[in-house]
Amino acid sequence: MELHHLDPANLRPSFTSYSNNPPPLLTVKSSSKKMPDYNNTPQSQKQGLQFNKPSKKDLSRILRTQSAIKAIEKKANSSKYNNLWPKAVLEALDDAIRNNQWESALKIFGLLRKQHWYNARCQTYAKLLVMLGKCRQPNQASLLFEVMQSDGLQPTIDVYTALVSAYGLSGLLDEAFRTVNYMKTIPDCKPDVFTYSILIKCCIKLGRIHMVQQILEEMSGLGIECNTVTYNTIIAGYGKAELFELMENSLMDMLESGTCHPDIFTFNSIVGAYGRSGSIEQMEKWFEEFQLMGLKPDIMTCNKLVKSYGKAGMYKKMGSVVDFMTKRFYCPTVVTYNIIIETFGKAGNIEQMDEIFLKMKHQGLKPNSITYCSLVNAYSKAGLLSKVDSIVRQVENSNVVLDTPFFNCVISAYGHAGDVEKMVDIFMAMKEYKCKPDDITFATMIEACLAQGMIEAAQDLESKLVKASNTSERKFLAC
Repeated sequence: MELHHLDPANLRPSFTSYSNNPPPLLTVKSSSKKMPDYNNTPQSQKQGLQFNKPSKKDLSRILRTQSAIKAIEKKANSSKYNNLWPKAVLEALDDAIRNNQWESALKIFGLLRKQHWYNARCQTYAKLLVMLGKCRQPNQASLLFEVMQSDGLQPTIDVYTALVSAYGLSGLLDEAFRTVNYMKTIPDCKPDVFTYSILIKCCIKLGRIHMVQQILEEMSGLGIECNTVTYNTIIAGYGKAELFELMENSLMDMLESGTCHPDIFTFNSIVGAYGRSGSIEQMEKWFEEFQLMGLKPDIMTCNKLVKSYGKAGMYKKMGSVVDFMTKRFYCPTVVTYNIIIETFGKAGNIEQMDEIFLKMKHQGLKPNSITYCSLVNAYSKAGLLSKVDSIVRQVENSNVVLDTPFFNCVISAYGHAGDVEKMVDIFMAMKEYKCKPDDITFATMIEACLAQGMIEAAQDLESKLVKASNTSERKFLAC
């Protein structure tokens, strides 16, 4: 069967390898110089700024997994590998799915379908669809659904629910609803509470809160009762939207159902919702109420309290929560320290922030990318560019796993300070850590270039951004 792009409405329905060499050190000398190409820098130019690799001990498991995936993936484009060892192929596929490496997963899946021993299974398709939803790849999900039908499989309710998730989480809410409506016409695949819970989650995520009640009414008409997950999804959604009356009404519905009871997720959603909005009294009230219901706060509850008190500038109470955690044997975690560091950083209290950062390291806790982002943002806001340099040096000498948001923070810091040369160096270092630039990366660099009068460089970056945004996955990678 020839595979081609399919309209999702009909319901028929590349992990880049990087060199181990250091990234190039680039210098921008004039406004006429174009920005360097992130993807096509010659090997001979790769020198200068570099970030040390994580230790072999820390990376041994990851490298084994990645090498296994790559070894299998290399065979995907050849027709001669049709009788490989099943365990190797299946494990590589599972690893790629678990790590959300959708390009690798689809290539390996294509190889799997060529094997003499291959038997199509709905469970495999469901797992792939869930992954594609997480990776926001609705086109690939639609094509995968078509391939499933070509394999002679009848989609199960799990497969349809996964497809709903893939469309909904990717922002194609109309397609998600169309899929649910189509499910109603299939005797053995009627939407269930899990399908509707996913649909509610997607509506909330896309800001369509008003549709939640419509879905609940439809569920009631079909005789489908909410479960604990459904209630928690609704409560969390209303809380994030600061619709507190609806949030509390949903909690009452949950209590009155007789079959669903509040759990720690309910506890944290309501406490967190009031805390985020600055309604400290309500937060404290519900903190006590849930304990009277027999629920005990966990580390996440405490972290929400710390963040809420910090945001409100109630530092004494923030410290009291940390003391409470210690007494309850909830040792403050990296997340706890990150919250406190971010709090003091946003308040411009650099001295206190630095003190907490040192305490964090003395406690034996390893700073992560989020920690360094908060530090860089605070130093940049305070105009302490030398401290940003210090953070970059610390990262160079650590095995912290970096991500695109961290690089964006550093690029922003240097860009706002007018140090375009260092900004470009950091941009090129992203490739070494397999961190792909996003819209924020390009927008920040464009703004910095324009501020320095580098018109051509800014236009070059704009063209790269447009090209990246127009790239769509019209070819199914499992071909």
